[in-house]
Amino acid sequence: MSIHTVSSARSANSVITLSYMRIFIICSIFITGSYQQKEKDEEFVCPEGTQGNGNFADPATCRRFYQCVDGYPYVNRCPSSLYFDDINKYCTFKAEARCGPIATTPAPVTETPLDLATKCDLAECLLPYCFCSKDGTLIPGGLDPEDTPQMIMLTFDGAVNLNNYELYKKVFNGKLKNPNGCPIRGTFFLSHEYSNYAQVQALAHYGHEIATGTVSQQQGLQDKGYEEWVGEMIGMREILRKFANISRSEITGTRAPFLKPGRNTQFKVLEDFGYIYDSSVGVPPLPIPVWPYTLDYKIAHECKAGTCPTKSFPGLWEVPFNAHYVETYEGGHCPYLDQCVLHNHDANDVLQWLQEDFSRYYEQNRAPYMMPFHTNWFQIKELEQGLHKFLHWAAGLQDVWFVTVTQALTWMTDPKPVKSLINYEAWRCDRKDLPAAPCNLANKCALSFKQPESNFTDTRYMETCSECPNQYPWLGDSGGTGIPGKDNYVPENLRRK
Repeated sequence: MSIHTVSSARSANSVITLSYMRIFIICSIFITGSYQQKEKDEEFVCPEGTQGNGNFADPATCRRFYQCVDGYPYVNRCPSSLYFDDINKYCTFKAEARCGPIATTPAPVTETPLDLATKCDLAECLLPYCFCSKDGTLIPGGLDPEDTPQMIMLTFDGAVNLNNYELYKKVFNGKLKNPNGCPIRGTFFLSHEYSNYAQVQALAHYGHEIATGTVSQQQGLQDKGYEEWVGEMIGMREILRKFANISRSEITGTRAPFLKPGRNTQFKVLEDFGYIYDSSVGVPPLPIPVWPYTLDYKIAHECKAGTCPTKSFPGLWEVPFNAHYVETYEGGHCPYLDQCVLHNHDANDVLQWLQEDFSRYYEQNRAPYMMPFHTNWFQIKELEQGLHKFLHWAAGLQDVWFVTVTQALTWMTDPKPVKSLINYEAWRCDRKDLPAAPCNLANKCALSFKQPESNFTDTRYMETCSECPNQYPWLGDSGGTGIPGKDNYVPENLRRK
């Protein structure tokens, strides 16, 4: 069974069980580019008797409303020309909006009361829909380590452009292959600013997985509300669809900025918008690494960022960041490999460091070895050369497979012993449904751009095989139409006819 099939089955059940009240909050999602978190508001207090959750009219104006999450008020502004209806609890046209506060109308609960996830129950948590273990180190399917493929996941964060595209192509030059003869592939968590979408489209066409970072990579997103996370992640997915020609169904994973998950809010957005996995949760240095797991149950390890989800999100996968470290070397502990201090080592030292780090996985429980990078790793010659040495060494091991994150999760839903993987369909490289090849000559767009909090306009450059937009795409306007608050992520069946 594929991960997409499993996700579809889960999504169908989730839609059925979505509360009526959550539908109303989705109806109010109009991204305006600015959704400010407030300190505990002294003028507005979330009403009692609502479990601290719901949408409430602003007493001062119908153009704003408050979203209360666990008793915490967030101010929201309706898009231009729309007003908050205190009966239906969403923004609508002025003639239809019934301004509040209307005391006789109870606010709908937009988020269920805090319901902490319980500890892993191995009797109830069964593949392909659920996977957990008491300490996170259990191999799926009960396989012995020697029967388990050692998966390596190469992941890259940030923009893809002329500064790094050729460096990435050197890693994926077609010479390194898996045991089935397929060239190795990676996963790219894209952020928007400075990305070249013709190059992103080329990566997708050659079989690499494209996942979403966020549009703005803003600091402090972990403390923001539902609409802000929708604007950042779903907005990024829409930008990739419009300008890199990658369909929504191909984009199944995401990563929070600076590895700071958005508590329950971020994961509710992932659940509502059909994502399969997140990869944002950091794991402290542990002697035995942690396998990916579903969020049906309480996370089995310490949450390094302190902003991990506490509720249950059945069937949604977390692909954690196991800390990289080598006890017998300097370098420290790091989630991203470029954050370990290896700058004073030559290429052979870097190779040996990576081999030592890798051995904790390969010689123990064979949890997937994620190698996450930012561009700056490739700016240092010794680090780049050491990585290439390691990749050639690892590719020579017959039970090592370089896979994308989705390919790793696909294997986990139906674990197969390493001896049977040569003809494993999910890891083959003859797919016929890859995104289209990029154009021979991309459009080079010089676009006006004004940050919402800025008083001046500058120019951003973007390349795409699609037509140039009117202005630089951004939060609330993923298509670059120039119309603030243009985006509307309300489901089709709920949109105004």
